Amino acid sequence: MQTALILAAEETHNPLIPEIYDIVWSAVAFVIIFLVMWRVVTPRITKMLDERTEAIEGGIKKAEAAQQQAAAALDEYNKQLADARAEASRIREQARADATAIGNEVREQAAADAARITANAQAQIEAERQSALQSLRTEVGTLALDLASGVIGESLQDDAKATAVVDRFLADLESSKGAQTAAGTEH
Repeated sequence: MQTALILAAEETHNPLIPEIYDIVWSAVAFVIIFLVMWRVVTPRITKMLDERTEAIEGGIKKAEAAQQQAAAALDEYNKQLADARAEASRIREQARADATAIGNEVREQAAADAARITANAQAQIEAERQSALQSLRTEVGTLALDLASGVIGESLQDDAKATAVVDRFLADLESSKGAQTAAGTEH
């Protein structure tokens, strides 16, 4: 019985170990699939991966070139900005200088206008003073002639004689006025 059990145990099939024909057919299918993969699929995958690598590297190179262009553009922008700032500063300084020059010119013009107006006013005052003196001299002369005629008792109608009397009277009047002014300043 023991031998029968051993024989029966040998005849029962172990489910974990496949049959030989399954192993052979599986090996053949594996070899065929392996060869197809190795000859057909692997080159296509390799080619696709190489293309993908080249595209990525090309993108990286393009990105680096774009980054260099951006850096160059930034440098150019900074240079233009510095130039613009320098130009603005130069324009400001020029505007200040122009404003100062215009201000000086306006002041000089105003001073010249003021001097001209003052000179005109002084000339007008002097002309009016001379006119007033002349008018005063005429009136004083007429009054002096009338007074002298009354004092002397004779008529002073002769122009030359009347003019001489008036001039002498005014000269005496001015000299006495000058003497009073000099005496007033001494005290």
